[in-house]
Amino acid sequence: MESPCYYVMVNDEKGHSMHLDSSFVGTTLREYKTTVHWRHTMNYAAAVNDPNEAYFNDERPEGISAHPMNCAALTWPITERIQDFIESEDFPKELLARQVHFTEHLEFHRQVVPGDELLIQGRIAAIEPHRAGTHVIIRFDATDREEQPVFTEHIGGLMRGIECRGDARGMDDVPMVPKSSSADVQWESAIPIDKMASFIYDGCTNIFFPIHTSRKFARQVGLPDIILQGTATLAFAVRELINREAGGDPARVSKIYCKFTGMVMPASNIRVQQTGKLNTGAGIDIFFVVLNSEGQKALNNGYIQITS
Repeated sequence: MESPCYYVMVNDEKGHSMHLDSSFVGTTLREYKTTVHWRHTMNYAAAVNDPNEAYFNDERPEGISAHPMNCAALTWPITERIQDFIESEDFPKELLARQVHFTEHLEFHRQVVPGDELLIQGRIAAIEPHRAGTHVIIRFDATDREEQPVFTEHIGGLMRGIECRGDARGMDDVPMVPKSSSADVQWESAIPIDKMASFIYDGCTNIFFPIHTSRKFARQVGLPDIILQGTATLAFAVRELINREAGGDPARVSKIYCKFTGMVMPASNIRVQQTGKLNTGAGIDIFFVVLNSEGQKALNNGYIQITS
């Protein structure tokens, strides 16, 4: 679920139209437990070349914390084997191979820190028709050993070419993201993407999918070459936004959102553009996009909420 542009299939091997019924909204996922380790949190920050002391200096009185996007690595073992976690015998699990990562929304109730013992519970939160197929949103709720909330993730997958049967369901329960009233670029940060970036991200985060590391596989599914992981692109952007808008303090990040809309190739450059800022009293809403080396939007409708 890490690329916005592969697997365009509309029929099964017998030529039958493939579809997903929106009545599957509410279907639960098997629980998953994990313990956050300091090596994993450090490795994640290293994978996106983020040297922030908050992630590495374990002599700080408050200790170290995880990069905000590290949550994507914590839920990846579920996403990677989602067909094994869906608790429904009737769900057409063969369709899951057709989905690509389309939207990402993270809400932080507190920072993730090494030593956290997390219980992650999931369910299909929403299903809606999309012009390219069907948009499926899965909600993950992570709680600690005291059963207190740590983070909530809504991860949207686009099932390209798959018909949505029934009306859209569950969208009223999906977090709403404010829209910027301006598209003017306030600042821009250019980031070089190393030739080995997708391999480093793969190895340091354990977020594995072969379109990011196998040229042969990537070309077999219609891509020009391997591409950078979407969550890596978002993590690079979050790095810049924290440094420029939150005084380098990741603890001030309360929400992150984006749509994945284009490819980023290794050995290229991306540009993070801040396109708006709104002071809400309780904090600041920041809007952004990420452009790839062709000037296309790799991430669109980007949003991050910074607390005061």
